[in-house]
Amino acid sequence: MRPESTSLVSPRADVMTETVEGFGTVRFTPVDPAADSAVLHSWVVEERAQFWGMNGASRELVQEIYEDVDRRDTHHAYMVRLDDEPVALFQTYRPTEDRVSLCYEVREGDIGIHLMLAPAAGRPRPGFSRTLTGSLTRFAFRDPAVLRAVAEPDASNAKALALLNRLGFVRHGEITLPEIDLPEVYLPEKRAVLAFLDRPAVLPPALSHA
Repeated sequence: MRPESTSLVSPRADVMTETVEGFGTVRFTPVDPAADSAVLHSWVVEERAQFWGMNGASRELVQEIYEDVDRRDTHHAYMVRLDDEPVALFQTYRPTEDRVSLCYEVREGDIGIHLMLAPAAGRPRPGFSRTLTGSLTRFAFRDPAVLRAVAEPDASNAKALALLNRLGFVRHGEITLPEIDLPEVYLPEKRAVLAFLDRPAVLPPALSHA
């Protein structure tokens, strides 16, 4: 059974939409905290999502977290849908406004990313991961001013590290992200792998683009 919020229609406009022949239509839409909270909650409380730090969170808390993200102009969250089915959460942020800036020298044109894939449902789709990562790359670099993507997954998150490999990220060793303890947010210290993806000379093309 799908989480109940998949039936809610968000009024938010897609930031990018592309149709890939033989795959479907991929849509990137800003997360609507109210409409998307049930879907996001069902994902983050799963054991596989332990590295997001919300395993014990209520739906209300998840909604509050994304309401906070929604208020910022330095951090953004997008629901990724394939033919209207939520398949991933993609977040971007300005590294200069994040604790990762304490661990490396930020360059002009850097963008930070976080990615969570939805739990697999039904029969595996051949080429799903490869095709979706192409869409994610095109989305991350849709602004010509973005020159490099930065990722810092938990050092023990083998699946996230494997996904970065598929996206083409190059690892630059381990870092320790410091604890953040503020009234509006608490983040524990995290041992992470720092990885970068330079802007491709030519972005991977979609077979059909809308």
